[in-house]
Amino acid sequence: MSTLLSPPSPAPAAALEAHFAPMTPERLDAVLAVEQSAYSHPWSRGNFRDSLAAGHQAQCLLAGDELLGYFVAMLGHREVHLLNITVAPVHQRQGWALVMLDALALWSRARQAEWLWLEVRASNTRAQQVYLRHGFARVGLRKGYYPDGHGLREDAVVMNLRLEPA
Repeated sequence: MSTLLSPPSPAPAAALEAHFAPMTPERLDAVLAVEQSAYSHPWSRGNFRDSLAAGHQAQCLLAGDELLGYFVAMLGHREVHLLNITVAPVHQRQGWALVMLDALALWSRARQAEWLWLEVRASNTRAQQVYLRHGFARVGLRKGYYPDGHGLREDAVVMNLRLEPA
């Protein structure tokens, strides 16, 4: 994927042109810096390395050399599971998550996937709103799915998106 993209409205104050590039081991330092700044329980370098080794779809969204965000998704039989999608905190609320979700949906349709699945922390209502705006539906709850940092676990909301054929 190398198409230049602009986020949907509202546009960021300084409009950026972005493009996708494969996530590679050489980009993992930048990915980890964003991951650690965005989450209380970030993925480890090993999580990303394992995903790359498994051949998962892993794309970085870049403006020049600046990492705006990334996603990692696993292709299954007629479905894709979104494992991680992250927008760098300084670029959040600018529409980049929707750009990445659009790109993932296009990639998924091209592989004849009928469904796109994800889990999101029950407390992450902002992300849930982004997914709902993109057409996802809440379809279930996974009890105690995520660690909460206090020795307890947090539920995950399971969401899916029915993909129209390409």
